[in-house]
Amino acid sequence: MADPPGCCRPCATCLLCLYSCQWITAKKEKRKGLRTTKCDCSWFLFLFCVFLFTLVWLYFAIIILNDFHNFNEFIFKQQKLWLDWSLVLLIATAVLITYSTALLVLALCLQLCGQPLKLHWLHKTLLIITALVVAAAFTGLGIKWAEEWKSARISLQETGPFLHIGIVGGMTLLAWPLASVIYRTRNTGLKVFLLLAYCAVMIALYLAPLGITSPCIMEENQLPPKPALVGHRGAPMLAPENTLMSLQKAVDCNVQVFETDVMVSADGVPFLMHDEKLTRTTDVQKVFPERADMNSTAFNWTDLQQLNAGRWFLERKPFPTVQSLSGGDRALVDEQRIPSLEQALEAAKESNISIMFDLRPENHSDYWSFVNATLDVILKSGIPLQQVLWLPDGFREQVKERAPGIQQIYGRKRLQDEEPLQHVNLRYQDMSFEEIRQYRRDNISVNLYVVNQPWLFSVLWCSGVSSVTTNACQVLKEMKHPIWLLPSSTYLMIWIVVDCVSFLMILWAFLLLKKCSQRRQPVESETDVLLTKINSLMQD
Repeated sequence: MADPPGCCRPCATCLLCLYSCQWITAKKEKRKGLRTTKCDCSWFLFLFCVFLFTLVWLYFAIIILNDFHNFNEFIFKQQKLWLDWSLVLLIATAVLITYSTALLVLALCLQLCGQPLKLHWLHKTLLIITALVVAAAFTGLGIKWAEEWKSARISLQETGPFLHIGIVGGMTLLAWPLASVIYRTRNTGLKVFLLLAYCAVMIALYLAPLGITSPCIMEENQLPPKPALVGHRGAPMLAPENTLMSLQKAVDCNVQVFETDVMVSADGVPFLMHDEKLTRTTDVQKVFPERADMNSTAFNWTDLQQLNAGRWFLERKPFPTVQSLSGGDRALVDEQRIPSLEQALEAAKESNISIMFDLRPENHSDYWSFVNATLDVILKSGIPLQQVLWLPDGFREQVKERAPGIQQIYGRKRLQDEEPLQHVNLRYQDMSFEEIRQYRRDNISVNLYVVNQPWLFSVLWCSGVSSVTTNACQVLKEMKHPIWLLPSSTYLMIWIVVDCVSFLMILWAFLLLKKCSQRRQPVESETDVLLTKINSLMQD
């Protein structure tokens, strides 16, 4: 088979070497009579499917980065090992997608050069391993982290219009090798099948925007106000979580609410702590090694004050931002202690921000005494009660009676025939955009947690959410506008232009390759006649 114009023989040889893992020159390939068999075509199809599979996983990997700190905490509780597993995820995903992409590009180039697709067994083995690894990753995601499927669905609202453009572009480029296959093969049935399948896919893609919806497709004057920021345990990317330094860093980020977690010590002092045990965020294993596995509530306040609540932040580096801390901040981190609720309320009152908290653990047998101790501290602190946002559901009615000025925040949606709630606090996966807009029309404040990535903040901003709880207040405070906002008329114009350009490029690809095919046919016919004559003479 003659090489197509523009495909030099050394290039074809190099491509064959990389794809087939053996040095076969184009001349030797002709002498051996190597051709692309049905088995080779099956492996190419498998390669294409693996590429799409890893591409989808790459998309998921980027989406779940918003919640990956929760995964790091979960692994630490199980294995007592701290590692930023997001780096492992990204590196492994990058290796898989790079390998499958490189192999697919080689195959497409070989097809355009008219060379056989003889995939080496080593590549076949690695492709199978790649498919199994990605399948295992999706399976694990579905079993242990099923809510991330909801995150992916939300992300499509933000990325849908641009994914559509990218897919149209990719399928348009695929027209070149497809046209090459159609003009080379002599199987009419295969030609018709490939052409009809490709046309069906392209028509579906051209009409796909009819089903694409996004809250960010709106006029500029319809954009809701920017959501307020709630500091998740303060500013945990800039300071150790649930410390006074973290609260102050959150204030510097212009957050309106400091979100924290409260526990009560064995001698009745409410203090800030998220985990049931102290091992992750203090040096309890060093100070009280024999009591390190005890619950936080089993320690008295005097013991808790002996623990350092900041050094772990410098040692484990829970976020990449730790490396950029100044020398002064590092020294301040090293001095942090577990703060009492009284200290946190005083700091919130001085900074004029609200404080929202959970009271843990809610299943404790003496929970009512925890509630009373917490209310005592709040009422004695002198903080305006409207600055206190109460999250716990336990004994909520008693709390309303004793401190009616405290704002009640509910961790659920409103029920039918129920008096409308004023404030709700939910995971961002648990509310649809339609529900957010309905709550906004009903004047119900909606806070969603935990929102760290700008793309997620943007789509919730467009939806009209009141506030978001975040680890990345230093990032979100700098956003003056959603990442993108398109009027429907502009999106319609982009849609039409993309479809028209794609159609013209596909038409050009088929016409150009048809012309090249017609030029090759006379040469191939003359060669066949010459070979036939030589063969006859040799037989004579």
